Amino acid sequence: MQERIKQIIEECLKIKDTTSPIAIFNKIASMDFIRIHGPEHHILDGAAFLTAYSNAGGNVDLQAGLERMAIEGEKMPGAICGLWGVCGSVASIGAALAFIDKTSPLSTDDSWGSHMEFTSKALKRMGEIGGPRCCKRDAYISLETAIEYVEHRYGVKLDKEKIKCGFNNKNEQCIGKKCPYSSKKVKVAFVCVHNSCRSQMAEAFGKKYLSDICECYSAGTETKPMINQDAVRIMKSLYGIDMEKEQYSKLFEDIPDVDIIVSMGCNVKCPYSPGKINYNWGLEDPSGQNDETFINTAHTIEEKVKELREIIKNMP
Repeated sequence: MQERIKQIIEECLKIKDTTSPIAIFNKIASMDFIRIHGPEHHILDGAAFLTAYSNAGGNVDLQAGLERMAIEGEKMPGAICGLWGVCGSVASIGAALAFIDKTSPLSTDDSWGSHMEFTSKALKRMGEIGGPRCCKRDAYISLETAIEYVEHRYGVKLDKEKIKCGFNNKNEQCIGKKCPYSSKKVKVAFVCVHNSCRSQMAEAFGKKYLSDICECYSAGTETKPMINQDAVRIMKSLYGIDMEKEQYSKLFEDIPDVDIIVSMGCNVKCPYSPGKINYNWGLEDPSGQNDETFINTAHTIEEKVKELREIIKNMP
């Protein structure tokens, strides 16, 4: 542990070119001496924050602050989040704030209570997401909350970037889509016999409503030379979606391996896919029928895609 702490401090002192605590955290957390989970985060998280704060012109002695992070972080045992009900990442940044404001248990200025407000806000966000713990997710929450806090309290603006976690493949307890920083996208295939009408509309709605969490495809057990032209016309008229711009009829084996298979109905026989999640929406084929039938089918598929979004968001 002592060697890890020494390396954290050395790496922080080298970083002068960014005021983003998240970028600093990611850079050091990606190094071999930082484990996916571990009490070194109790030092790293506050150290990354202090380094960004110093780089942004914050009034702080960085070397002394990093040494304080080592002292305070080592006091926190591993598994503190589950055993004590408080996250070591939040406490680490709380220690950094105490160093900046020179706060102690006997402080009579507003810093004592202000720091409690910071830690309670960060912990509330963690509590809303739930467990199991993830030292990377918890660090992101702590650092994002700290970025907002220091601009309001000290007038120091730290860079805030969109976070997409790159550590999920190393975390056996990753909560997937429940994590606001997940970079994992679920792959969904909408399937019908000819991949010309309902499944094409479902793919279009999938791209409209699910693109932030899913990669959406459609396929058939057979193909047609073109997408059903009534479906193309209705989707363009109702939603401004031109399905022919990027979509075309294709076989199931022509698309990537997927996580979820949604059959449109009509007794389509999807390829045997062990381990996949399968849904059957049981929708009648509107081909050859009037516009009202097509419109009703489009509305039904739209609602089912929206319902699917909620299901996927709550998947582990």
